Amino acid sequence: MKKTLGEIAEIIGGEVSGDKNTIITNVAGITEAKNGDITFISNSKYIQFIDSTKASAIIISEDQKSKVKIPAIVSKNPYLSYTKLLIIIAKEREKHPLGISKNSAISDLAVIGNNVSISDFSVISENTKIGNDTIIYPNCYIGRNVKIGNNCLIYSNVSVRENIVIGNNVIIHSGAVIGSDGFGYVPENNELKKIPQIGIVEISDNVEIGANVTIDRATTGKTFIGKGTKIDNLVQIAHNVQVGENSIIIAQSGISGSTKIGSGVTIAGQAGLAGHLIIGDGAVIAAQAGVIGNVPPKETVSGYPARPHKQAMRIYALIQKLPELFEEFKKFKSNK
Repeated sequence: MKKTLGEIAEIIGGEVSGDKNTIITNVAGITEAKNGDITFISNSKYIQFIDSTKASAIIISEDQKSKVKIPAIVSKNPYLSYTKLLIIIAKEREKHPLGISKNSAISDLAVIGNNVSISDFSVISENTKIGNDTIIYPNCYIGRNVKIGNNCLIYSNVSVRENIVIGNNVIIHSGAVIGSDGFGYVPENNELKKIPQIGIVEISDNVEIGANVTIDRATTGKTFIGKGTKIDNLVQIAHNVQVGENSIIIAQSGISGSTKIGSGVTIAGQAGLAGHLIIGDGAVIAAQAGVIGNVPPKETVSGYPARPHKQAMRIYALIQKLPELFEEFKKFKSNK
């Protein structure tokens, strides 16, 4: 990338303060930036680095403008403006050769869209449809009767099992498995009899799925991931789970079967959710929470068993005092 600060401001939105002809060739964090880089501040704790940064320019908010001596782009939302710039740079760098590798295995019954890339040793099974401008990296398996939309990005070593539906602009990172069997067994004569999992997984538009995520197919019906939801690495989503739009599920979380998660929900790292629950829109599940009951909309819960966060914090504060309280109790008991 080589653009003037003025050109960047036009692209990402914002007003230039200082020399609009400053040349920018890269982006970097405020402490790592060097000459030619543009950086940003969206968190007040980084203001301390404004005077020491080696960046050639910075993206800031209006209330920080007076503190900056280098050229700047003044933005209503510096983090969003910075993200827009990163998107442009990523598109320039992620140039993937178009075309289909001779080392891939594609069924004659598959339907491949325009400008699709399919890399070495990937398998596309019968009756599968791949949309326009989708890129499939090496060693991917796409099962039969799968539908993948336009402009998707599927990184290496992803498995998409049979009958799965994937929307447009979906990103799936390496090692993810979409449509593995749900964990369903029924006891019979002191043995566990497998329950066939004949449902599907449907992933809506603009979803991103992290590395080594597993999303199980439904027993019947579908496991569903709503539009715009983002799933971090190492997340397990069980059969028949329903996730609404624009929710965030962070690493090492597990969601048990048939739980319904609303829109705009945040599930923090290593949280565990029992099955058949309802998590309301806008709820927040704190890290390592163990959720065994329904969570109302916009409620924040933490701890195990998960409780309203303020209540959990009060209980935790009391736990810290238990040794002292126990000593007082022993003294009281001995004096009786």
